[in-house]
Amino acid sequence: MGKNKSKFSELPFAYHAEIELEIATLTNLGSGLGRVTLPGETEAKWVVMVPFTLPGERVRARIFRNHKNFSEADLVAVLTPAAERVEPRCALFGRCGGCQYQHFTYSAQLEWKRRQVAELLAHMAGIADYPVAAVVGSPREFNYRSKITPHFNPPRGEAPIPIGFLRQGTRFDIVDVVQCPIATEGINAELGLARARVHAQQESYTRGATLLLREAGGRVTTDYEAVVNETVGATKLHFLARDFFQNNPFILPAFTAYVREQAAASGARFLVDAYCGSGLFALTAAPAFTRVAGIELSESSVRFARENAVANGITNASFTAGDASALFGGLDAEFVPTATAVVIDPPRKGCDERFLQQLFAFGPRAVVYVSCDPATQMRDLKSFLAAGYTLVAAQPFDLFPQTRHLECVLTLKKAGV
Repeated sequence: MGKNKSKFSELPFAYHAEIELEIATLTNLGSGLGRVTLPGETEAKWVVMVPFTLPGERVRARIFRNHKNFSEADLVAVLTPAAERVEPRCALFGRCGGCQYQHFTYSAQLEWKRRQVAELLAHMAGIADYPVAAVVGSPREFNYRSKITPHFNPPRGEAPIPIGFLRQGTRFDIVDVVQCPIATEGINAELGLARARVHAQQESYTRGATLLLREAGGRVTTDYEAVVNETVGATKLHFLARDFFQNNPFILPAFTAYVREQAAASGARFLVDAYCGSGLFALTAAPAFTRVAGIELSESSVRFARENAVANGITNASFTAGDASALFGGLDAEFVPTATAVVIDPPRKGCDERFLQQLFAFGPRAVVYVSCDPATQMRDLKSFLAAGYTLVAAQPFDLFPQTRHLECVLTLKKAGV
């Protein structure tokens, strides 16, 4: 992978030493994990991480970094392949850092993602042997991603500059991506045109840049400021192309229906969507509740949410640009905590402490916690448990086939309600 030898620690392995080992499991980052016996020891204890390997495989790997407690290595050869190993669809797999699981049958990807959630529950939240539901798979295993953001660095000569994604294991090196098999067909058709435009004027770039390709409503745009339209079930939504919106539209009807059903099953008559954005969860859930309130720090997103409510004829939903110091303070009096469920879908970093304290002070009867990072979700779960909430369901969704990423929905109910 071209790692730099500078500052390399020579213990326990020399730089680029080749070793053979058995892969026992996968990490949350999608790398294979095995253990080897070091000189002078009788047990295989030293951990070695090898990307693009699978549990049960015997591999040859080349060490490129030693840490205090483990080493990292590149895959040299698979000596004994796992039964679940398949040929990757993308020729760049293993070099491009975008996908981690194209060498894995899709059914096996789903099972390992379910195990990932179960292990995080046990190790981070202290909830062992929890019956995590089978992962809801994506209707599309490829050509599902409706937004990509290829990058490029400034030119260093007259040759066409690489336009694509970061090379696996690097921070700045770009792999040239002509087609991306997890992006929609429409985006791949537009990608060639976008690349040609950059190459035609590359001498004008003095610094790197990021492109945007967003498909919504059957159209692809490269304009960050364009207003795009997406339909989820019977709900029509519009938002800026650059705004956050779930990037697998094919699974969204099932995904939003589950969130709605979990919130309604709590017995709540009122719903608060605390990170509402342009209204995805609030508006798709509105028919199941007496009233819905969306709260969002971004005033522009709130404007789109209000417009989306009007466009869909939804009259029981209201949206407020909330003050971060008092998110729940502006709710109408009828949003009694014992009759209210809250949906939260925070950024990848999870909830900050101030938000959690406001949420616990409000004390809703149930919380449906949607997360694209189960690790930070499990960290926050410990706070919910300490605040008197009980975990009643854990349902992963695979919004990101062929990658290590997944979405997980935890349903929490307040004790005594």
